[in-house]
Amino acid sequence: MGTDGFWDDADRHLVRYGGAFSPVVIERAAGSFVYDSAGRAILDFTSGQMSAVLGHSHPAVVATVQDSVATLDHLFSGMLSRPVVDLARELAASLPAPLERSLLLTTGAESNEAALKMAKLYTGGWEVVSFAQSWHGMTGGAASATYSAGRRGYGPPIPGNIAIPAPYTYRSVFGDDWRTELDVAWDLVDRQSAGALAACLVEPILSSGGVIELPPGYLEALRRKCDERGMLLVLDEAQTGIARTGTMYAFERDGVVPDILTLSKTLGAGLPLAAVVTSAEIEERCHDRGFLFFTTHVSDPLPAAVGLTVLDVVRREGLVARASSSGTRLRAGLTELAGRHECIGDVRGRGLLQGIELVTDRSTKEPADELGRNVTTECLALGLHMNVVQLPGMGGVFRIAPPLTVSDDEVDLGLEILDQALTKAVAR
Repeated sequence: MGTDGFWDDADRHLVRYGGAFSPVVIERAAGSFVYDSAGRAILDFTSGQMSAVLGHSHPAVVATVQDSVATLDHLFSGMLSRPVVDLARELAASLPAPLERSLLLTTGAESNEAALKMAKLYTGGWEVVSFAQSWHGMTGGAASATYSAGRRGYGPPIPGNIAIPAPYTYRSVFGDDWRTELDVAWDLVDRQSAGALAACLVEPILSSGGVIELPPGYLEALRRKCDERGMLLVLDEAQTGIARTGTMYAFERDGVVPDILTLSKTLGAGLPLAAVVTSAEIEERCHDRGFLFFTTHVSDPLPAAVGLTVLDVVRREGLVARASSSGTRLRAGLTELAGRHECIGDVRGRGLLQGIELVTDRSTKEPADELGRNVTTECLALGLHMNVVQLPGMGGVFRIAPPLTVSDDEVDLGLEILDQALTKAVAR
């Protein structure tokens, strides 16, 4: 299929909303691959927008969508259906106590928006602490707690947002002494606070922030900081939830249960589904105080049915264990590449969410922005879609997140293409 007129129409009629579009027209997708207008297969190492954990067009998801759209797709927001209640029950069964009550929404930004409103209503405070490399969404409250990009030119963010550094060992002046860094950060929070701390909203692994993993013990220490100040710990697991990191939820590794958990992306396996999960005690106080989050697509049955299917497939196909083993294979391959390519300064991540940071010099750690762009271009030309995160003060960081269903051969193919792309880009 040709592309005559496609790019002219795109230039004329689309609002651009981020970086440049990939220079391919995608016609279909299946499993770990997307296919362009020339019929070329492109290995998708970003799972769509870090979401398609079951790969593209998984038969079980396709069947659920076909059935649901023909019988029960959308309802008045005050009506309930069985898929909504069933998904809330299954989410509770997959989580430790006291997380048992869910609000089903559409996007990660929306779920974080609702979580922040609940935290503010519950505590009576309005100040929110987040990482300086964070990405929590593009709506008002979520965007105000987002520091990695998009803050300039839109007027004042919501008052009361405070940034602290993430434990970015590769570049932090504190090195691996994250405890001192955390103490210093919270001393600054206390100095800035007007005495109305409500929530600390963080990701267990900062994905858009450059695949920065919280070290063991960090989440427990952060939990104590929140408890000491009477604020809620809100974990954003948009990209780390639903088996991605080799456990069902990333926080399980640390044995720390948040007050509020937000899910999106992976829960719908690429379809618009998000959830806010909290305790009965928090939900009841918020309800008594008039919590309002009445949106057009709250509690929609079709995406809820898809969420149920995702949880069933993850359980039935053993995808938690598979993500762990595939992640080990991917990490070993990336580490091997780092041994041969001097431009790879750091390899980090967990399970099937891995990152490599490119630098021009390993001793100075000089960021390699242009190299990151060139490697992205070479990967696409060779049949691999990769996403590079380029933030101030960082090198080009590739987020590598193939679907949980990725085969060993597909992992090896991706590593082989990346190897070739690195060689070609460095030689430019």
